[in-house]
Amino acid sequence: MDSRSSIEVPFIRSVDQHSSIDSISLSLDRLEKNTIGYAPWPEFQYRPACEFAMAYGNDCILLKFFVIEDDILARFTQPNDMVYKDSCVEFFIAFNGEAEYYNLEFNCIGTCYLGYGSTTDREVANVEIVKKIKTSFLLYSDKDKIKWELTLLIPNSVFYRHNNPPLSLSTARANFFKCGDDLPVPHYLTWNNIEAAEPNFHLPEFFGDLTFHKPTED
Repeated sequence: MDSRSSIEVPFIRSVDQHSSIDSISLSLDRLEKNTIGYAPWPEFQYRPACEFAMAYGNDCILLKFFVIEDDILARFTQPNDMVYKDSCVEFFIAFNGEAEYYNLEFNCIGTCYLGYGSTTDREVANVEIVKKIKTSFLLYSDKDKIKWELTLLIPNSVFYRHNNPPLSLSTARANFFKCGDDLPVPHYLTWNNIEAAEPNFHLPEFFGDLTFHKPTED
């Protein structure tokens, strides 16, 4: 496989799970963007533009996705709906070298599906856990394209099998995706490349690396 992608995730000291999602969105606009650009499967070569910025606060992960595509769908509105069929971005993360991982999937209006487990034994998270995630989205058209942005504040407690982990003391592997199974042109893009015969995001052996910068002392 290709060399593994990696991100050094910056720490924003002033942010916690109670922070304003709008102020977080502005902060993430100023950070370096990472491209979700691999299209590993030859029969699905349409590549909408998709980038994301990432940081973390005192008790949360912060993400913002930036997408440009030809068409969108936003049909699903309830937690743990099948959002991968809509215009969708996804974030999978595994802590401490474990085989189990969380999959957080969001359509373009912020509806979330959250699961946890191994590739062969997964569970769907309780809806009350999903509701802890703060979201903010923006949709607009630009000529013949549709642009959308999705900002996420994910409290550490959402990672409910890890007893609210302090991220500065954690190592993590992750992958990020863009998909849309029911769009006029289905597509499956990844941040870290995947080698598989058919579209499958649930392959943690192809996760990249996240390094959470340890907060400096005042």
